[in-house]
Amino acid sequence: MEFSALTEAKGKLNAAREDLGKVFTEAGKDMNLAEVKSLSGDSNDKLAWIRSKNEEIEALATEVKKLDELYGIATKRSEDREDHEEKGSERVERKSLGEQFADSAALKGWRRGVRETPMASLDMDVKALMSRDAGFAPESTRTGRIVDYATRPAPQVVHAIPSTSTGQSEIVYMEETTFGNAAFEVDEAGEYPESTLVYTERRRPVRKVATYMSVTDEQLEDESNARDRINNRLPLMIAQRVDAQVLLGTGTSVSGGAIQLLGTTNVSGIQTQAQGDDNVLDAVHKAFTKIRTVAFAEPSVVFMNPSDWEIVELMKTADGQYMWGAPSGTGPRTVWGVPVLTTPVLTAGTAVTGDYANYAELALRRGMDVQVTNSHEDNFTHGIQAIRADVRLAMVHYRPAAFATVTGLSAAE
Repeated sequence: MEFSALTEAKGKLNAAREDLGKVFTEAGKDMNLAEVKSLSGDSNDKLAWIRSKNEEIEALATEVKKLDELYGIATKRSEDREDHEEKGSERVERKSLGEQFADSAALKGWRRGVRETPMASLDMDVKALMSRDAGFAPESTRTGRIVDYATRPAPQVVHAIPSTSTGQSEIVYMEETTFGNAAFEVDEAGEYPESTLVYTERRRPVRKVATYMSVTDEQLEDESNARDRINNRLPLMIAQRVDAQVLLGTGTSVSGGAIQLLGTTNVSGIQTQAQGDDNVLDAVHKAFTKIRTVAFAEPSVVFMNPSDWEIVELMKTADGQYMWGAPSGTGPRTVWGVPVLTTPVLTAGTAVTGDYANYAELALRRGMDVQVTNSHEDNFTHGIQAIRADVRLAMVHYRPAAFATVTGLSAAE
């Protein structure tokens, strides 16, 4: 199915990228605009052209993304639409984790003195004991403000990765590992050349990410904020781990025998591009080119440590002018039209990119599950509730060559 508007938009985007790349190549690693011969005028004129071209690329990339989404909707299979119609649009109102815990059978049973049902399961989309000494003292004069511990936000990375659901314990698929195209011209009654196709079964097991914490009965009875703490912090702990695993997970056994998710940087067959004598922008573009020419895919996002993105934002011309926009404004959060997402999960010096939109998947076996009980160890006799949380999921990279790392990132010397 042809979509001429999408094809035309992609052509304009690629042409604009090539024009900008030519200027960067002429300017060299130190961005000396005096060496740029393809543009007329002084350094100010050339810098204005670069900024204008960046804005043009960003606008074209946005247009391509929108047209690509429209194209996907237009070609969606009819059975998917029928399935959607059967499921209907019924909306189910879900209670928050804290509200579910307050209404749980475990807590209500404890208050009534009933010990036959000490456990309750709470449905939701993780070790120091939380007591008066380490938690909240019942003080009526407090302001109510709570200053959280400084920790990295989450989720961030997973927002750029398509999420699906699965009812299996493994994601099993076939990868075409050999495409031997021998098609050629033959004479009348001549022998046909033989082509070959080889498929390999791939498996990505579902893994569990989990933790637990303990809360005293007094905290739940005397401090209403305890419920909100549970509501916010437990899911954050799980989300932080998942965010790191989808990029850095080794896929191998760790302490206790558990096996990690397989993150992008440890997938066999992904590509790599060293910065070398290039500037950061050129190095990232060369990684894009490898993805486009080897995997025939289109990068959908670039993950960078904030320190590496700072290199791009602070890039200056030889006469000291900022290239990514004046300090008084906000420059584009894109590189060559591809969105940039900064995350401290990655170590400074390495960026990760790839076609996550089409060749990656975060498959959820089930969402966040939280269970509460006072039967853990001697919690019953000490008035302590144990709360555990976990999620089961798999990270899949369907075409390894559609992903790449960019290494050795540093500012120009």
